[in-house]
Amino acid sequence: MHAAQYLKRFFESQSGSFSRKTYSKGDILLHQGEIEKKIYIIQSGAVRAVYRNENEEFTIRFGYKNSVITSLSSFLRKEPSSFSIEVIRKSDIILLSGSSFQKAAESNPEFKNFYQLILEELITQQMEREIDLLTSSPLQRYRRVLLRSPALFNEIPAKYIASYLRMSPETLSRLRKIDLNQVSE
Repeated sequence: MHAAQYLKRFFESQSGSFSRKTYSKGDILLHQGEIEKKIYIIQSGAVRAVYRNENEEFTIRFGYKNSVITSLSSFLRKEPSSFSIEVIRKSDIILLSGSSFQKAAESNPEFKNFYQLILEELITQQMEREIDLLTSSPLQRYRRVLLRSPALFNEIPAKYIASYLRMSPETLSRLRKIDLNQVSE
């Protein structure tokens, strides 16, 4: 079972610990510099985590159907988030309050174990992302993400995937046309 499906089922059994909301493209769930107080379960649509500095912006993570996204370090440490979370396609999202989430983790042994699994999954995703960033070849980065998250290419607009992969949309378009089974590096 996906983390999002488990969380949805668990919190639907808890009254008042979550809310549902529909967001439009361009809406901001979390602004860079704010302290994260929620966990988001994406029911439909898509969001991205984006880091901006004075000259550039970098897509660092995505959330789409049946995924969980938050600014984990901000959520856990109660410090300002280093990135924003913005809606890139109309999205239906379940919002879980951090306090309800923490209380559930403390009071329910089954949920506490699952909370541990969620953290492990998020840490593993971060490690995979770090390797992606250290991989110099655009083709290798594309292959890694395609193997790890094939659904990403159906859920996320190509311009954001290109940003995530640190390449131009044109390069991504060329790579998507390559038969990867016939290419060796």
